[in-house]
Amino acid sequence: MATLVPLSAIDALLVEQLLDAAFGEQRHARTAYRIREGLDPLPALSFAALDEQEYLVGSIQLWPVALTDPKGRPHPLIMVGPVAVMPGRQGEGFGKALMAASLGAIDAAFDDGAPPFPQVLIGDPDYYGQWGFTADHIGGWHCPGPFERERLLLRTGNPSILPSEGMLGPWTDETSETAR
Repeated sequence: MATLVPLSAIDALLVEQLLDAAFGEQRHARTAYRIREGLDPLPALSFAALDEQEYLVGSIQLWPVALTDPKGRPHPLIMVGPVAVMPGRQGEGFGKALMAASLGAIDAAFDDGAPPFPQVLIGDPDYYGQWGFTADHIGGWHCPGPFERERLLLRTGNPSILPSEGMLGPWTDETSETAR
């Protein structure tokens, strides 16, 4: 049985080793890294999975990002991922448990009936579709690097609150100033 703990409770070097094992040492060149460049993950939404012997076997990180529309207005989003599970332990449910914890924390924060912050990720549509992620409403969205359009996925209760066109990037102090 997995134990989930806040990611901040885990040594950062161990998390980096897990990410290297799951995605390779060239993972920093991926477009998702460019979208969240210079950011720290959201601590209340990022978790680690420990196995029965308390070894780190998985992690999930969520990030504050923005979709900047053609007029330069940023629209806040939460970027999900990476969702990493140690090779050899994949398929045991650790990834699903991590997703459930993070998305459950988002949904619980908005239990007053307001729709939660929209979430975006780059990943497998069949896998992430089980949590409501879809590529249906992101046709005019762009990323700061190469990506497969069908793998750019959105989860939101109300897609009409987001622009149909824009560029994904980090949500920074400068971005938040622009939004005011």
